[in-house]
Amino acid sequence: MSSSNRPRRRLPATVAALALAATALTAGLAPAARADGFDGARAMTWLERQCALGPRIPGTPGHAALQAQIVDHARSLGLAVHHLPFSRPHPYEERTLALTNLVILAGRGSGPRLWVGAHYDSRPVCDRDPDPARRAQPLTGANDGASGTAVLLHLAELMAAEPPPRPVALVFFDGEDLGRAADLDGFCLGSRWLADHWNDFGAPLAGPPPQGLILLDLVGDRDLSIPQEGYSLALAGEWTRTVFERAASLGLPAFVQAPGPTVFDDHVPFLRRGLPAVDLIDFDYPAWHTAADVPAACSAASLEQVGALVWDLIRNPPE
Repeated sequence: MSSSNRPRRRLPATVAALALAATALTAGLAPAARADGFDGARAMTWLERQCALGPRIPGTPGHAALQAQIVDHARSLGLAVHHLPFSRPHPYEERTLALTNLVILAGRGSGPRLWVGAHYDSRPVCDRDPDPARRAQPLTGANDGASGTAVLLHLAELMAAEPPPRPVALVFFDGEDLGRAADLDGFCLGSRWLADHWNDFGAPLAGPPPQGLILLDLVGDRDLSIPQEGYSLALAGEWTRTVFERAASLGLPAFVQAPGPTVFDDHVPFLRRGLPAVDLIDFDYPAWHTAADVPAACSAASLEQVGALVWDLIRNPPE
């Protein structure tokens, strides 16, 4: 992702190594909670387990293990899950990237589908770290990547226990964070591809346009404050206000009904296609793109506020 106010953004492991990594993600997880309320502690566990896999950069063992775990998790819950593979030239290297968006479907009945998305890859470098010696090392990505993915993984559990009254798609975007500062072309590769292909014949999201996309990014900050992101407000104002009014009705103080910065993120390709999309993001995060973006910088309470909002929108769809 990149903001107008703050410029931003090996070989596969052996089968045995991938199996161990995937096991590490679920080892010690308590059974999924009954569908009642969103459990921030449960989501925080998912965040920590992702970070324990190491870097989730496309092409690394951690990325492959997390991708497999998302799929296995959905299948274990009895939810439909779809791989959407695609290829893109690497933005800075002479090679082709093999990327995969993932879509988990749930819900019953008719009506416009709600999309809830997050990117599951992590950044290759800590390019904004104050210590130059750390700037070439990969990001842990606790908030930047793992937080939104953690919310989606717990939402899948809740939806399996209590099927939503309308169709819902959880969308895991790949290749969001490969770009360099001030170079937008290297960011949001998965969402760009999906914005062009979501309605292809036979695609899992094909059909009428969604009621809207809710994008979750940087939603785990311990000091969470989410304003109305600039592109969302300008190009999908009605949808953005609907989401924030629901947050206000639930008494969730992390959501601020005031304009925030414009952030080039995974919602923008859909806005360009005329689809309503809102980016729930706290871009005032000192650890962004640094080695300090670790689980200790995040909190279960923040994840719970975001998850509670989205879960309420799933259970009680806006008219």
